[in-house]
This record gives sequence, structure tokens and C-alpha cells, in this order.
Amino acid sequence: MTSIRHVLFPGRHHLVTRFQVERLREILAGTAHDDGGSPVCVAEDAVVVWAITSATHRGTRRNPVPGHRREAMIELAAAAAGLPSLVTPVPDVARSPRFATTVVRSAGLDLGVELDPSSTVVACSTPDVAVMYRAAGFRVVGVEDARDPQSARPWDVLELAVRDAAGWRELVDPAALAHLERYGLLAAIRTAHEDPTVSADGDLTSTRDYATYTKSFDDGSDRKWAQVRPHVVPGRVVDLGCAAGGLLERASREARLGESDLFGIDVSRALVAEAEHRRDQGAFANPNVFFAQRNLLHAPVFEPRSVHTTLSIALTHEIASYGRGRDDLRLLAERIFDQTAPGGVWINSDVLGPAEGERVVDLVLDGDDAGRAVDMTGWDSDRVEAHLAALTPSQTLTQFAHDFPRLSGGRCRPERVAPGVARLPCGTRWSSSPPATTGATGSRSATSASPTWSTTTGSRS
Repeated sequence: MTSIRHVLFPGRHHLVTRFQVERLREILAGTAHDDGGSPVCVAEDAVVVWAITSATHRGTRRNPVPGHRREAMIELAAAAAGLPSLVTPVPDVARSPRFATTVVRSAGLDLGVELDPSSTVVACSTPDVAVMYRAAGFRVVGVEDARDPQSARPWDVLELAVRDAAGWRELVDPAALAHLERYGLLAAIRTAHEDPTVSADGDLTSTRDYATYTKSFDDGSDRKWAQVRPHVVPGRVVDLGCAAGGLLERASREARLGESDLFGIDVSRALVAEAEHRRDQGAFANPNVFFAQRNLLHAPVFEPRSVHTTLSIALTHEIASYGRGRDDLRLLAERIFDQTAPGGVWINSDVLGPAEGERVVDLVLDGDDAGRAVDMTGWDSDRVEAHLAALTPSQTLTQFAHDFPRLSGGRCRPERVAPGVARLPCGTRWSSSPPATTGATGSRSATSASPTWSTTTGSRS
């Protein structure tokens, strides 16, 4: 039997545990058996190949630690333990039956080594992942599941760390723990896990189609920029909820903002990645454009009194929809006030909910036929657009009343009281719009009888 030269150890590797180091030593010493019971004969010059999956994914519950920090942690832990190792990042890819092949080829290409089943064994304790490597012809050696009872897996230890449970530090490799503490990564991990507004993948919802979402923002960016442009104060300009950077792209073309620094902040990993891609492709005329995945509700992003313009377009209704609602809106206003420099402004544009929201009203709509809602799941955007364009206002309401609750969890139950007439409360939650609020940097009021757009500019003196 050919001696094993590579021990492929795939995983997200947000922690290195004491047990992992111990188990890898056993495998390299040739005292381990694969999951079929056969001994694993290891060459004297064998190395562990740490394949860090989802290395391009960061700041989320699923992947709270940046890939480069994970690489450094493994290098330090391996060196301290005397484990001959190679470390390679594997980009975040959707899980598929070819996942194992993707990891093997990515690692082999990056390291310039041949990871084939004849000379490579896979160390893995995740059953569904192990199945993929076996299907690709690799032998699998258990790690945590090689013990009875099983040792704590890294993700189990990470969740203990989030809760600061007693004894979790003793489970982590000392060099890895020192690295986590040196760079403040434990706080970042806890922040990602405790954020109620963001999903495990770093998005506001698990159902949002970000390609469509980005297109809708970009389509309106010219109009939105024309609306806010006269109020922008040059200097440090921040777009909160920047999406894919459409508004800042317009701002970057402004001659009077040529010496300004433009910052885009969003909680969505997918949108920030798209914005950075567009910047790298030269979409922004101003070279001083920066993007970051941050949540202002969790911690201040900028130094006090350092921002000259804060933009928030269609953001406050999102904040009202997730987390603590009105309390979070107040916290947002306080944080923006704190970061605003004297003479700076906060420009906020969003929908306003109606006054007397419980008052029942009749909507008189063009088109007597209410029609029937259609399930558009799986349709591409062009087909959806064509279908909606052909509907009368009455039929559009029927379709909306079908789609909105299913996709958002909101409420929309119109009662048809006559042909072309729908009865519903004035305050039906078309979107989860916030109540009227007064913040530290400006005021908002709700006096409209139906949801309308409003732009408010607050200044700091």
C-alpha cells in the first residue's frame, strides 16, 4: 500500500482545538485507522493540508472570522505543536455534490501539490462531507468521531465561547487562543452570533434575491442622487445601507466631492462583495471609495464628530422591520448624531406610514375584475415584469396580497366589497414602515393618509 504523504484536513477552521492537534499527531505517527478499520500508513515526510473552506466569507454567524486570520491562527498553532503543515484558502462556494472535488482541486492548484486518493487521506468528522470525499475515491479518517464519547468539535467550542461557558478556553489550542485574543476576534464572533437582524450567511433575510434587489436600487440611483445631492456636505460621506454602491457611484462623479472620502456601509455580505467588485472594475470615478460590512446598531463605525454627510435611503423601514423596532431607530439616530461633525448633515429618505392607521378605507381601483394570483416562483425577472405590466391595478392588488405575506411575513388582506373596490385598514403593512420618530439629528412626522416618500435633512451645529 502506498504511504500517505498528505493528510487533507478540510473545514472552516474558526478554532483549532487541543484535541485536533492531538488527533493529527496520531495520524501523522501512523497509529490511526480509516473509518473502514484499515491502518493508515503515513510517510515520514507527510504533511497536514489545512483547507480553509469559505475563506472569502466573513462577518457572519456561519463564518465570523476572516480567512486571513484563520490562516494565521493555523500557522501559529501548527508551528507551536510541531505539526508539518500547509495552509490553503478555498473560496466560498455553494454546497454541491462536487464540493469535495472543488476543495481538492483548489487546494492542489494553490499549493502546487497532487492530492490524489492514492497518497492522500482525508481527516473529517462531518458525515455528509465525508460521503463526498469517499465518492471521490478518498479514504476518510475520523477526527472527533474517532473517540467514544466524541470530543467537542470546533463549532461546539465556538458556541461555548459565544456564551462564555465555563471551561471553553481549556478546549482551545493555546496558540490559537492567543491569536483570537490578540486580534479581538472573540468579540467579533459574539457580535456575529448575537446580531438579530442578520442571517447566518450575513444577509437581512434568507429569501432575498440580491440580483433583483441590486437592480432595483441601481435603477433608482439617478433619481435618488438628484434628490439628496443639494444637501451633501463634502468631506467624509457615508452611505448607510449602501447596497451595491449605486448612490456612491453617482457621488464619485461629482467634481465638488473629488477630495472627499466616500464610505459604503451595509450589513449584507453579498451586497458589500458586489460593491467591492464594482469598485475593483473601475466603476467609481473617485479612487477614495471604501466599503465595509458593519452594523451601526452593534457598535459605532466611525470616530465621534468625524462624518460630514450620512445618507440613509430606504433604510429606516428595514431597521423597524427587524430586531427591536423603534428602540433600534432611536439608537441609529443617536449613533449618527455621535459620528456627525459640526456642520455635518444626516440625509434620510424613506416611506412614512399613514396617520390613523387602523381607519378602514375603500380603495377604488381601475379594473372591475380582481383576477387570480399566480405563483411566480422560479420565473426570471423579465417574465415577472411582463406579467405584472399586463395587470390592471385591481389585479395587481390581488397578486400583491398573495406574494407579500408569503415572502415577507407581513399582512395584506384586502376585502373585495364591490367590483373594483377593496376594503382594508389604512395602515396595512405594505412594508414594515417605522412609526413617526424624532431623532437627535432631525425630525420625522407622519401626516399622510397613505404611505409616501419623504426626505429629511438634519444638521449638526
